[in-house]
Amino acid sequence: MGDIADTISEAVDKASDSRSRLNNAVASLVAISATFMALCNVKDGNVVQAMAQAQARAVDQWAYFQAKGTKQNMAESMLDQLRIERDVAPSMAAESRALLDRKIAEYEAKAKKYEEEKAEIKRGAEALEQQYDALNVHDDQFDMAEAGISIGIAMSGVTALTQKRWLLFVALAFTGVGALLGLAGFLGWSIHPDAIAKLLG
Repeated sequence: MGDIADTISEAVDKASDSRSRLNNAVASLVAISATFMALCNVKDGNVVQAMAQAQARAVDQWAYFQAKGTKQNMAESMLDQLRIERDVAPSMAAESRALLDRKIAEYEAKAKKYEEEKAEIKRGAEALEQQYDALNVHDDQFDMAEAGISIGIAMSGVTALTQKRWLLFVALAFTGVGALLGLAGFLGWSIHPDAIAKLLG
């Protein structure tokens, strides 16, 4: 029984020791930082999936846009041929002229319809590209948050080994920047340090 009391007393004495307090602060910082970084990592994975979906849908829309453009070109080519045929033979029978006029009107309507559909598809594809760009900002925020927090955790380890208090403040600075960028990603803030993104890109 006396051994247990001595062990508890010794642990209490060590906990009040400044070295132990520094290690407790480091351990707390590492635990909180690692937890937040894990949440950022999960959210970043979801953002990356959404980016891939937006990009794939934008590619599909542009392919659809090109297909409509091809159909429009074919309709316009047919329209040109029909107009030439009508203009080359001014003395053709009234029935033939009426048939050509109907076909010309039909292909004019098709060409106009394809042009309108292309405009709508283009708007959709551009909206998906904008969605991708917005998601990319959040992806960068989470990536930089993870980098900042990782450096903070590494510096915390160095602090625990060397027992240099000033290193704890360096660790806190990196962790703070990482946490700010992580919160920006979660809350949709427009914080985006372009210089860091270019350096890491």
